[in-house]
Amino acid sequence: MAAPASKTIGDLNGTWVMNKNLSDPTEPGLALQGIGYLTRKAIGFATVTLSVKQYSGAPLPPSTAGGECVHIDIEQTATGGIKGTSENRCTDAVKRTHSDWLFGTVDSHSYFDTAGDLKKAVLAHGVDAASADYLAANWLEGETEKTGPEGAAHLVSVADNQKDGWIAVQVWGFQTIGGERRYARNIVLRKGDKKVEMRLIYDFIS
Repeated sequence: MAAPASKTIGDLNGTWVMNKNLSDPTEPGLALQGIGYLTRKAIGFATVTLSVKQYSGAPLPPSTAGGECVHIDIEQTATGGIKGTSENRCTDAVKRTHSDWLFGTVDSHSYFDTAGDLKKAVLAHGVDAASADYLAANWLEGETEKTGPEGAAHLVSVADNQKDGWIAVQVWGFQTIGGERRYARNIVLRKGDKKVEMRLIYDFIS
């Protein structure tokens, strides 16, 4: 279902389910990331659910910053017997290392785009101009969307798996899709001279 007006980049709290009919196929991206064939197929058939907790708190280590930052903790579960994963983001742009069974060891960082220039922001992470245009496209930009720190309407997330040689750049926010406002992620995955662009769309459940 569409996202209610109360759900913004400043409040993603709740339960979201990936809408496979509206989202792009995940298999090409998973293949580039080195995920095995059977696992890719199982994920393709599964219903993927995100349980999101967003709140302010002290930065996670390592960090020398004082005060608080916005945390976005996500428990991702899937049907079909697929083991879940956890995504615990601290949106202060500090790189931290995370490991899980699906994506291996990844260095990642996240931040709100407070400058309001998405294309410039994502170009800084090494994507080409066409991919920067893709990442920056179709977002709702009105005042009602600017609910993040310093009026940000989007979140940028970067993950780098140096062992397997891939990097993923994501932009999160809200888009109008099929005439309804929905939570979306524009994603570009790169590995060497190969890349995959995909958009994931989520239904708000509760």
